[in-house]
Amino acid sequence: MLLPDVGLAELHTHLGGSVSSDIMWSLAHEQGIALPVKDYWAFDSLVTVPDVRGVENLDELDAIYHWTELIQSSPSAVERSVHAAIGGAYRSQQITTLELRFNPMKRNRGGERDLDHIILAAIRGLDIASLEYPQVRAGLILMMDRTFDARQNTIIVEKAIRWSSRGVVGVDIAGPRPGGLRYDYTQIVPMVETARAAGLGVTIHVGEEGETGAEEIGEVVEALRPDRIGHGVLAARDPELMRLLRDAAVTLEICPTSNLLTRALADEDEVRETVRRFVEHGVGFTIATDGPEMMRTHLRDELALLHRIGALDEEEIAQANARGHEASFVAGRVRG
Repeated sequence: MLLPDVGLAELHTHLGGSVSSDIMWSLAHEQGIALPVKDYWAFDSLVTVPDVRGVENLDELDAIYHWTELIQSSPSAVERSVHAAIGGAYRSQQITTLELRFNPMKRNRGGERDLDHIILAAIRGLDIASLEYPQVRAGLILMMDRTFDARQNTIIVEKAIRWSSRGVVGVDIAGPRPGGLRYDYTQIVPMVETARAAGLGVTIHVGEEGETGAEEIGEVVEALRPDRIGHGVLAARDPELMRLLRDAAVTLEICPTSNLLTRALADEDEVRETVRRFVEHGVGFTIATDGPEMMRTHLRDELALLHRIGALDEEEIAQANARGHEASFVAGRVRG
């Protein structure tokens, strides 16, 4: 086993993809959610990527998130989900630095539930997990969405700042591109600057899909100046982009299995070539799952995959893990 006695760091995992299917099944029934299936195993296929060939595109992945986000759309479900994700990560993978990201507006049933109650429920789950697993440093990242208007995204950042003393450590943006078109990241500059000024970390989903994905990376680095980038694998095709990332000291959150399942990377050969280019060009990165339960993988599986295909040797894996601990937004933060 790689890094057998070392605590691992996972910085990129979505709450909607981090809770086991059996817990999600119980949560759905407790809340009386009408599911399209009545059999547990059919449900398991509904809330995970069941086919090893992956999904056709990110829209298909978003359809899976529709169900996990719906099931987590209550304070009690969010609390239990955060608690379960942190505990499961430590028990199964010995993860001692963990960041969970989620969009609270996608869990308040379109305004039916109070947003602060959803966020506070996540914090309660974090608090309970910290008592049970004091070895784990964990934090929450609140996510804006590319389909949201400026007002909605502004509110999410305001909430992140409000609860920053209680375990919210950063902000992010993800979600489908409206009309499948290139997203204009400059429109969230005010929100990102406000979050940064308040001491929150900034990570941005970019560079995992589309013909303009690589160009978007350059725009994000120059306009948003993020601490980290979620995925960013398309930068490996452009030496100038890799120089930009290196000089800006941006850390990439690479999720190998997820990128294979979403077809951001075609096969294991492209995973190896992508990771090796980052190593050779001095681009900092850490390894993550994107959502271990949804992707049917775990962090040690990801490290083993990279080692098996010759993408990283044991020393490089240790360096990537150490970088994860160092790049975490949880590091050095004192919770009130």
